[in-house]
Amino acid sequence: MIDSGGDKLPVLFIHGNSSCKEVFHHQIHQLQGQYRVLALDLPGHGESSRASEPRQAYSMPSYAHTIIEVLGKIGIDKVVVFGWSLGGHIGLEMLALFPQMMGLMICGTPPVSIGADNVALGFRPGVGLAGKAEFTQEDVKQFVTDTYAAHALHEPFIVDAVIKTDGLARQYMFEAFLSPQASDQKLLVETSNIPLAIVNGADDPFIHFDYIAGLNYRNLWKRKVFNLPGIGHAPFWQLPERFNPFLFDFLKQVQ
Repeated sequence: MIDSGGDKLPVLFIHGNSSCKEVFHHQIHQLQGQYRVLALDLPGHGESSRASEPRQAYSMPSYAHTIIEVLGKIGIDKVVVFGWSLGGHIGLEMLALFPQMMGLMICGTPPVSIGADNVALGFRPGVGLAGKAEFTQEDVKQFVTDTYAAHALHEPFIVDAVIKTDGLARQYMFEAFLSPQASDQKLLVETSNIPLAIVNGADDPFIHFDYIAGLNYRNLWKRKVFNLPGIGHAPFWQLPERFNPFLFDFLKQVQ
């Protein structure tokens, strides 16, 4: 876990499917000293161990409960969260579970209702690798290219994170997301008073932009969904110089 320590406002970064905490190094480097910066590897990802009970551990609500437990152990009673992709869905779960959250920014994360048909409203076809347990070498290359853009294949830590991820974390998370027992994240953003910022890459291959823009948000930052031109699913990594001003502005306004 990354924890810069100190008594400043805590900012927590939650990574996406088959990724790791290091993907936020462009943001963490700039924020250290101004905030208490936190980032962790989800169970089954990065340096975290694989779950002993994967069916229970690998779901968005379970990830959220795990993170809240970690925050409690290190004495965090308020936090701003930036969640990317799967991390954004975990952040949405925290809207209901952690009311001390001072703000949430999400990226590549459509807030969808319960059931496969409703999930399909927020996502474009072709996200099948997101729930595939066993990756071939070609799957790894395709996943990295689609998720980060092609030049990410030259970043060893990104490729290694995909390879190291417990394949059951993808399979069971995706199954839980599509199940009738999933959370209604659309309802959460329509009813939560916690400030919510949405900043996507306009070339994100996974998400339906019209769906995201058309929801009735309760407390949407600047009353607008931001889509950054020429950037894909991971704008904070692909072009941090374009993304970071949005994050830093949001942090200043919610503290």
